[in-house]
Amino acid sequence: MSGYSSFKLHQIKNYWLSKETPVLSNIKYQKIKYIIFDGTYFHKDGCLIVFIDTQTKQPFYYTYVRQEGYKCLLPIIKRLQELGLSPKAFTIDGHKSVINALLEVWPNVIIQRCLFHIQRQGLQWLRRKPKTPEAKELRNIIKSCGAMKTKQDMEFFLTRYFHWRKANYKSVIEMPTFSIAFKDLKRAITLIDNALKDMFHFVKDQNIVPTTNYIENFFKQLKHKYRGHNGLSLKHKIAYLNWYCFFKNCPK
Repeated sequence: MSGYSSFKLHQIKNYWLSKETPVLSNIKYQKIKYIIFDGTYFHKDGCLIVFIDTQTKQPFYYTYVRQEGYKCLLPIIKRLQELGLSPKAFTIDGHKSVINALLEVWPNVIIQRCLFHIQRQGLQWLRRKPKTPEAKELRNIIKSCGAMKTKQDMEFFLTRYFHWRKANYKSVIEMPTFSIAFKDLKRAITLIDNALKDMFHFVKDQNIVPTTNYIENFFKQLKHKYRGHNGLSLKHKIAYLNWYCFFKNCPK
């Protein structure tokens, strides 16, 4: 379509992948208050982490790190603080190391747990076809997590969950501790109990998004594009990811 040969296109690609992306000079960190954060792995050699402004839907900071953990994330967060970032809320998937890093730098920031991740993890532990009636009922309750959007949804979920917990917790504890049913139910209960305090901040503040679905879709599109360039060296792969995020922020 371009009229260039494959060799010429290869040269053009390598030329740009050898260049560093320009610094995003249009970012006003002081004005960014609501953020979606997540990371995605590319094989086993690293992770791309991205911060997206909830209101503009643009990635304002991105970098490739060894892993999505406390040690790698803390220096980045401190750097963003130095640039003037003072957020009100983060929507994240719930990694403890990420939460610890965020709260160390911004102790008063609101952490909104992604409802879809809670749903997915809960359903994974309770399995597709649970054998006990307690697990079947809890699975139906957890299935409603990802669709919650209003205060009424929140109240309905909490009513169902606390009613189930009051009626079934004793029988769950009395199950043989070595049984799969006990382990599955105990994990699911612990998941919900630990997440409850950070599940419904979006009800009080409509600027907070309840899921990380937007950034998940961002990663899905990125990986679809990236698959067309399999075989890149690690250096060129990182450059490709950076350029992709750069042009998502500066489409012109």
